[in-house]
Amino acid sequence: MTTTDDRTQAQDWTPRYLEKGGFERDTDYIPDRITLEEGRSQDPYVGQLESRTWPATPGRYRLVAARACPWANRSIIVRELLGLQDVISLGTPGPTHDARSWVFDLDPDETDPVLGIHRLQEAYLNRFPDYPKGITVPAMVEVGTTQVVTNDFPQITHDLFFEWRDHHRPDAPDLWPADCREEMEEVMKRVYTEVNNGVYRCGFAGDQESYDAAYDRLWTAMDWLEERLTGRRFLMGDTITEADVRLFTTLVRFDAVYHGHFKCNRNKLVEMPALWGYARDLFQTPGFGDTVDFEQVKQHYYVVHTDINPTAIVPRGPDLSGWHTPHHRERL
Repeated sequence: MTTTDDRTQAQDWTPRYLEKGGFERDTDYIPDRITLEEGRSQDPYVGQLESRTWPATPGRYRLVAARACPWANRSIIVRELLGLQDVISLGTPGPTHDARSWVFDLDPDETDPVLGIHRLQEAYLNRFPDYPKGITVPAMVEVGTTQVVTNDFPQITHDLFFEWRDHHRPDAPDLWPADCREEMEEVMKRVYTEVNNGVYRCGFAGDQESYDAAYDRLWTAMDWLEERLTGRRFLMGDTITEADVRLFTTLVRFDAVYHGHFKCNRNKLVEMPALWGYARDLFQTPGFGDTVDFEQVKQHYYVVHTDINPTAIVPRGPDLSGWHTPHHRERL
């Protein structure tokens, strides 16, 4: 349980997000990977592995992924799409945290029932006692030792597809099709730099010049996506790929959070016909919308980002009922 001392101490660990001169994301993650066998990868595009590798053994790892976080949400979606629920367990911290860590405050006694820890930070410190960086989700944690294995979020979903293939459900989608992978990598790179991270550049800008530049970059990319998705159902054509997973987690948060809280307010997602239809198409696909908790999403952004929203007031809107309306994207 959270004690009074814990709450008092947490007040001294208030995270800060606004950055003078523009926001730059720290992408220095724990580089370890979980592969088919220790030291051997199923990914035909990867040569010799440079980081430490751990064997893909069912039941050995727990994916810790807060539903509020877009980077973590993508790992939950991929786990669902590939049918790995019985192979890799899922721990879900609550939507709010301080600078120290995400907390399992949604579980009984505020303790993860499998790992037996209150804060995700404990798993990081169990392996790296002097871990100097932020405690991020998603994270793969070894159950037996309660030690973090990796928090490299793009590599986690990549390896869920390539390295856990022996455990995928029979009809699992091909999220990394070989015939379009080169183009898909380019699309995902632009989606990440300009959209996934672009909304954060707007929201965490500490001065007008940085914000204006971030805003222009974001909407240039959003217009590019609107045009691309006008004539095709998904980013790479007729089937869902990892590229769609990566874009979806930003789009599903756009009107609820990024439009207002991050000042990405040229227009709402619902005002972009192709993107809005595309986002609803994915939301209504099993494995996507059923992993999204809008209340947790809003709690996370509006409560945690105290330097942006010092009152911690969480808006009651917007109306989210439109996510379940017909999209007619199957006609494409």
